[in-house]
Amino acid sequence: MNIQEKKQAAADWFKDLRDQICASFEAIEDDNQGPMADREAGRFERKTWDRTNQADGAQGGGGTMSIMRGGRVFEKVGVNISTVHGTFTPEFAKNIPGADEDPSFFATGISLVAHMNSPRVPAVHMNTRFIVTTKDWFGGGADLNAPLPNAQDTEDFHKALEGCCNRHDPAYYAKYKKWCDEYFYIQHRNRARGEGGIFYDQLNSGDWAKDFAFTQDVGRTFNEIYPALIRRHMNEEWTPEERETQLEYRGYYAEFNLVYDRGTTFGLKTGGNVEAILMSLPPEAKWP
Repeated sequence: MNIQEKKQAAADWFKDLRDQICASFEAIEDDNQGPMADREAGRFERKTWDRTNQADGAQGGGGTMSIMRGGRVFEKVGVNISTVHGTFTPEFAKNIPGADEDPSFFATGISLVAHMNSPRVPAVHMNTRFIVTTKDWFGGGADLNAPLPNAQDTEDFHKALEGCCNRHDPAYYAKYKKWCDEYFYIQHRNRARGEGGIFYDQLNSGDWAKDFAFTQDVGRTFNEIYPALIRRHMNEEWTPEERETQLEYRGYYAEFNLVYDRGTTFGLKTGGNVEAILMSLPPEAKWP
């Protein structure tokens, strides 16, 4: 498989995964019998965008945002895909593997963030991506972000990801869990952003098919365990105090994404769609 075929295969997979996840989430909306069951079941709205704001005015790919707002279960959830290409600025190219030799790049991926109505249902983040410069690699992961941490939810989420990792390389889970814990850490708050998960980057083992299979399995595993956690709690009542805790937690979540997140930086510095990049921010938050 040549590099163009690899690019297409990865982009096609991210689109297919998007469709699978959106279907899972809409089914949850239909099945909800909880505190907001009198609302109309939420549905995703899709919006495409083109990356045409490069310095030379050339078209540089684009993407599709899939956003659901104000549903029975999901207060705001985005499942975005993009496939973009272009040239890094000289300053930014220094930080990207292979870009110091040639600043041209290609990037395709899926990015998901879910903020829930119920503080008892954990928020979540997931993304996987394929990047090509003079080198190529996969990256991504998934992490749980509960305003009210639940030990069983956390254990089940990690077990699912551990099983995923073990199907491909027994060394992956410990390595990628540690990387996640270190990456999703709010340094100025001296606290973790959430309950962790896995995070990996620059994955190129020399066997592209193997690395792609792992990245696909991360997506499938996420789409199995996270809907299960939602269904576990989505019909429970919650208190005003729990909602306040959720809103304060969201403030910390927003701080991380705006100050430390590499994906945010990558998108903003490569002419990405600002609305799609900042999709990760919660619809409502508070700071104590």
